[in-house]
Amino acid sequence: MAQKAKITVHPSFRIGEISPRLYSSFLEPIGTMVNGTMYNPKHPTADSQGFRRDIIEALRQTPNPAVRLPGGNFVSGWDWKDSIGPVSQRKAHLDLAWHQYIPNDVGHDEYLQWMEKIGAEPLYTLNLGTAGINDAVACVEYTNHEGGTWWSDLRRKNGHEAPYGVKLWYLGNEMDGPWQVGSWERDPKGYGIKANEISKAVKWVDGSIETGVCGSSAPFMAHFPEWDLQVMQECYESVDYLSVHHYHSAPPGDFGALLGGALYYEDFINTETAMLEYVRSKCRSPKKVMISFDEYGAMSRPPRPFRFGGGIHNLYEDHYVFNPDRKFVRHDPDNMFPGMPPRGRRGDMVGALGNASVLLAFLRHADRVKVGCMTGGLGTLAASDREHVWRSAGYYPFTQLMEHGQGVSLQAPVECDTFDIPAYAVDDNSQYPAKEGVPFVDAAAALNEKTGELAVFVINRRWDGGTSLELDASAFGEYEFAEHVEMYTDDLEAANTWEEPDRIRPRSNGAALCENGKVTAELKSLSWNMFRFEKSQMGKEV
Repeated sequence: MAQKAKITVHPSFRIGEISPRLYSSFLEPIGTMVNGTMYNPKHPTADSQGFRRDIIEALRQTPNPAVRLPGGNFVSGWDWKDSIGPVSQRKAHLDLAWHQYIPNDVGHDEYLQWMEKIGAEPLYTLNLGTAGINDAVACVEYTNHEGGTWWSDLRRKNGHEAPYGVKLWYLGNEMDGPWQVGSWERDPKGYGIKANEISKAVKWVDGSIETGVCGSSAPFMAHFPEWDLQVMQECYESVDYLSVHHYHSAPPGDFGALLGGALYYEDFINTETAMLEYVRSKCRSPKKVMISFDEYGAMSRPPRPFRFGGGIHNLYEDHYVFNPDRKFVRHDPDNMFPGMPPRGRRGDMVGALGNASVLLAFLRHADRVKVGCMTGGLGTLAASDREHVWRSAGYYPFTQLMEHGQGVSLQAPVECDTFDIPAYAVDDNSQYPAKEGVPFVDAAAALNEKTGELAVFVINRRWDGGTSLELDASAFGEYEFAEHVEMYTDDLEAANTWEEPDRIRPRSNGAALCENGKVTAELKSLSWNMFRFEKSQMGKEV
């Protein structure tokens, strides 16, 4: 027997404006993310710069708003100046973050020009690990200044006459992590002061830009949220975003822990919001610093063995490993998956729901969370192997949110049965407290008054059956029910591939009924659902 749920939406109960950047992606030269997927000069579709045109074309067909690049841990040891000019004259370096060779065949200009080709906004990360103020100033000057200086004229000489116009600059990456080259983990105040000075300086170069300062790399950090507090007290007035990261993990097959992960994200958001408001009050500032989740993901992974008795030392044991036998990797872009199965060979429905549930959490906090960069987002939009590009299951909720999750976020309270998540741990660092009363139905809503559209996004977390839903949108008198789109699979091992690209895809559910603004529908087990309403023509004319 199907369980019952009710969702009520009302135009008066608004959360905040939805930023298009909420549906962004993240790119870093790890493995095949750059070498093989973005860049392969031997590929049949390669353009004059070595970029795969099949990937470019696939991404251009999506409403992908922005991408954070070029890292990531990589950027804390990268010298962008060694990556510009003729490729034959560039300097190759060791990447200490990922133990790989960086030949700089994809450099500063190539990253930004690739963004122009896919039609998305670049969100650029500056090196605050091994670089300083002058380096950041030169980078912004080279990138955004019209001309008449050494750096801006060098950009023009290198083939890009017009400024790139990058608007959002991140002041380093995960600067609290002991794994970071040039980490500020033990000196948050020092990092806050440095970030403040660099933020001032780059905004003096270009007063139109925004900056984001690093907060905690994860809510598991022993110094969270004190580290963030000390940083923000030094730079609150000069920055616009607090940059935070989180990767939520759950044991394979534990659907409740995976899809309930949105609650842990909301705990993170609520803590950071409270901290920011405290600093705002302390600074007596009218300014509201927003939150940028510029790396995130939800995944299933087997638990690792625990190292008992180590305490905080466990965090360092993973990163203070100096192995004399470890070799640096030289990636071949034409050999994307040495020893690895290509994307799309495992079930991807549950993973799609995991990342979608995080986005619904961001929507419920749209008044504060303004940037969301999905790690693996580009692969979600354009799954690929050496020869082909296709659409994964995750493509559909991601792009539906991009297209229909615009305007104003609305409250979408759910009345339904609940379940509990017992406390669990995946490894020494990723340990989750218990959660009680987690609703089986997860929901968020967006009202786009410009287009006259209301969209309600619903995930049925229930793994053992369906749910009968009543969606009450009767307060939207001039809006008419348009469609119920659902996506699910009875085979959780199924995955979209080049050979079978449509195994999992959304379909219209014509069985949904609407009477007096109330929709009744059946939600399949572990399903993604979108309910759309459109303003009537009579209402639009008025």
